[in-house]
Amino acid sequence: MLAESKGVDYLAPVYIQLREVVRSKIEDGEYAPGTAIPSENMLAETYGINRLTVRNAIDALVSEGLLKRVQGKGVYVMAKYERDLEALGGFSQTMKERQASSGKKILQRGQRAAGAKYASILHIQENDPIYYIKRLDYADGEPIALQEIFTPYYLVPNVEDIDLSVFSMFEIYRFYGIHPAKAWQVLDLAQLAQSEARMLNIEKEQAVFLFSCTTCDENDRIIEYSRSYTRGDKCNFTVHFHKDEEK
Repeated sequence: MLAESKGVDYLAPVYIQLREVVRSKIEDGEYAPGTAIPSENMLAETYGINRLTVRNAIDALVSEGLLKRVQGKGVYVMAKYERDLEALGGFSQTMKERQASSGKKILQRGQRAAGAKYASILHIQENDPIYYIKRLDYADGEPIALQEIFTPYYLVPNVEDIDLSVFSMFEIYRFYGIHPAKAWQVLDLAQLAQSEARMLNIEKEQAVFLFSCTTCDENDRIIEYSRSYTRGDKCNFTVHFHKDEEK
């Protein structure tokens, strides 16, 4: 059955045959970016081969960067824009570094009480006001991410007067003499509600990357918490590891 698939060399080892079948399905769009491919068990049953052979084929495509294993979730098709989890910078800066044009559409903005959850994250009181921003980020004219930003209002008391479609939050922080110095990011997978998935031009069933980020200034004061729901077919990520110097 593998050898009957388009572009498959029947003389090649079976795992290479399967690798090329999966590659072809990715290139043809049958396995869409940001979606999970069939499980190893399903592929093994479909093509009448053992799971180890399937795993070898998938591992080869993971090594190429075409697929990404997510523990407990499955194997997902990867793609286009790369995001460095170690670099501290906003969406506009990331797109500029990738030589892609960026754009933003503000969906919602305003003050609200922190409440228990965000008071705990931002180290403020529950009744303290925070400023909330919900926006849609674009790269080269395509919607890439849906982002939510929460910041203590006392840090940016006149932010209502600033055009958020022109200035990034990192630029606004500098207006107030605030200098982001470090951040912690957590990566997960999530699914959006139908209305939000439609904003990103994806199907409701399509998984997105969820980047949760807490940002501090040089005094270790928490200045922002954000959530970015990013299309898996338009974003990929890297992490750098550094060895601590011996003391």
